[in-house]
Amino acid sequence: MAYPVLYSFRRCPYAMRARLALAYANIAYEHREIMLKDRPQELYDLSPKGTVPVLQLQDETVIDESIDIMKWALVQHDPEKWYTDQIDQQDSLIERNDGEFKKRLDKYKYHVRFPAGTFESHREEVGKMLVEYDTALASQKYLLGAKVTLADMALFPFVRQCAHVDLSWFNDQFIHVSNWLHKFKVSDLFLSIMKKHNLWKVGNTGMVIKGT
Repeated sequence: MAYPVLYSFRRCPYAMRARLALAYANIAYEHREIMLKDRPQELYDLSPKGTVPVLQLQDETVIDESIDIMKWALVQHDPEKWYTDQIDQQDSLIERNDGEFKKRLDKYKYHVRFPAGTFESHREEVGKMLVEYDTALASQKYLLGAKVTLADMALFPFVRQCAHVDLSWFNDQFIHVSNWLHKFKVSDLFLSIMKKHNLWKVGNTGMVIKGT
């Protein structure tokens, strides 16, 4: 293959952060846009769990965890040093996001699937974690200080998803998180990775995303 191949779904926050890292690291790749309700066998052949993103490298190595794709990309090129300092703190934030925050987010976003609580109670639980981010961002530009890190970029697609459940509540309750999120949502980097692509057809080459 001429380029690494990425299986992706545009709106998936895990896939978003993989695309963010690949674009930031200026890595050219073949983009294969799929529908989660109609996943191709090729995806399962590479990763039996069948989730996105999946990145197949030119040496046939398969990376099927989004954070591992991000870290791989930054090993290739990390121009703004997203992942050179505060590594333990970054990893801790990301682990907590991918664990507890995602669990609370799912219950909030898909509250009808979790009848043990109400929409309001699930919102309150996710809000407890957003308060922590808001407190940190009240005195600094980014989650861990004055400069953007991998942790910011790994978390923001999930915070974005959370915000869109009830945007008025989110903006009213978490002013500093809202401002932090807005910076990323309007950034050239994010806008570039959210462009729509035609669905990949089995047997065809996907869209080649070239670095600059």
